[in-house]
Amino acid sequence: MTAASPAERRAAFRDLVAPALASLVCLAILIGLGVWQLERKAWKEALIDRIVARSRIEPPAPLPAFDRFDPARDEFERVRATGRFLQDKETLVHGLAPGDTPGRALQGYYVVTPLRLDDGRTVLVNRGFVPTELKDPARRAAGQVEGETTVTGMLRQSEVRAMFVPAPNPQTGEWFNRDVAGIAAAKDLAGVAPYLIEADATPNPGGWPKGGQLRVDLPNNHLQYAFTWFGLALCLVGVFTAFALRRLRAEAVESAPASAATPPRP
Repeated sequence: MTAASPAERRAAFRDLVAPALASLVCLAILIGLGVWQLERKAWKEALIDRIVARSRIEPPAPLPAFDRFDPARDEFERVRATGRFLQDKETLVHGLAPGDTPGRALQGYYVVTPLRLDDGRTVLVNRGFVPTELKDPARRAAGQVEGETTVTGMLRQSEVRAMFVPAPNPQTGEWFNRDVAGIAAAKDLAGVAPYLIEADATPNPGGWPKGGQLRVDLPNNHLQYAFTWFGLALCLVGVFTAFALRRLRAEAVESAPASAATPPRP
């Protein structure tokens, strides 16, 4: 068997151009996803440190001015507010909450209720979670607090609706994200803060709603995700290398001259 000529080798390499370009595009995407997960890991760690630090502030801070709220500076700050709940303007937002069994989630609603402050302004309060069977306020009447009350919790900006989250239907009262401006408009509220308060775990009368749903131990699996993408990138390199070597060997075999005929046996 003779070696392939330079022209034949060039032809073999040309046949690999398209697969190589496709592999390079996929490789760039996989590496980009891995790098993005590392960036997300750093962001998540900073966020967790920030939430933990602000959740331990003592004493709780007063509410920031409505027109000076800066999410980058003020979100997750521990605050305290005093006022009266407007129970007739309660809004239920679909959601899940951890169940009593690890790994099991409860379906239900987050109870978002306007708190009318002493100066007439209003701030929305996510009072906590109720299971589906307690959707009707009459079934948790003890928790429908009347009169002046004080709420302690953490500031959150309006929750942006993700791509796969259904759109709200204010006419039927179906909400799937805590949209401060949308809920305020649907309930005909004026002078509403551009943020809401996530109530802490201070028990409500009757036990419901159950506050303290904002977890400071947020999952941080971005390093595992990064290893997955980088591992797939390495697999792609290995697969393409094996494919290219096999293709070049096959081309060499096909281009080799036929061997001399075997002489007949005596």
